[in-house]
Amino acid sequence: MAYPKGYLVSVGGAEDKGTDLEKGSIPQEKLRFFELGILKNIVSLTGKGENAIVEVITTASSIPDEVAANYIDAFGKLGVKTVGHMRIRNREDASKEEYIERLKACDCIMFSGGNQLRISSLFGGTEFLNILKNRYMYGHFVIAGTSAGAMAMSNTMIYEGVASQAHLKGEVKITTGLGLMHNVIIDSHFDKRGRFNRLAQAVAANPGAIGIGLGEDTGVIVTEGYHLKAIGSGSVVIIDGKNIDYNNIADISIGQPISVENIIVHIMSSGDIYNLENRTFEGREIEIEDEG
Repeated sequence: MAYPKGYLVSVGGAEDKGTDLEKGSIPQEKLRFFELGILKNIVSLTGKGENAIVEVITTASSIPDEVAANYIDAFGKLGVKTVGHMRIRNREDASKEEYIERLKACDCIMFSGGNQLRISSLFGGTEFLNILKNRYMYGHFVIAGTSAGAMAMSNTMIYEGVASQAHLKGEVKITTGLGLMHNVIIDSHFDKRGRFNRLAQAVAANPGAIGIGLGEDTGVIVTEGYHLKAIGSGSVVIIDGKNIDYNNIADISIGQPISVENIIVHIMSSGDIYNLENRTFEGREIEIEDEG
């Protein structure tokens, strides 16, 4: 089995963009943004530092120019010299030669938040997506996504579902995402918006998939397609349905509450590792000090 050579960075939304630095930040805030922050992790993964070419795709957003400006400013604070905005608003835009060539030339793509259905419906089946997948599979390439941009990465994608009603069958809507990751379902703003039941219902309906709930300013770095490392200031929740015994979702009517027995839940914080292939929580990444 061939594993991807590139990196995915899935973020739960509201990642630190260095805005506190403009208000007279304290050393701890500077450390969090410049050394430990999610955007810093993304830049580091390119291996090119300030010489990295980053392209921001704002397809999901209803305010694309404002969102792009925020990311251009944030990456600029980290010293990145070349940050572009791919203002792709429809399928015709996605096929423009200019954007195809910029996709081939960049080191990192960053999908913004907004509406994940706009991402999947606009890029699905396009040459742009084929090139994106090819670069991720065979090269040193970074694909990052926040909020909707993270949720669209998986093959199975939640596109709608009010958290307060998510315990009822049929309230969680699922479709096909970009297919950069298989056998997972990603949800964002997980803690703040109370989306546990939403992701649990999605996993109950697709127990072969692993649910990944991402808190705000929190994410995972995915290497080789299966190795997850938590980053950021919050929690990552893993929901695994492999040991589900009783599950009534196939037998009840739409609008009735679901029942699920023996679902597995892991909670990860920055530095923790999860293996999607083996479905195992592997604890914290250990740094070995140089004794020489």
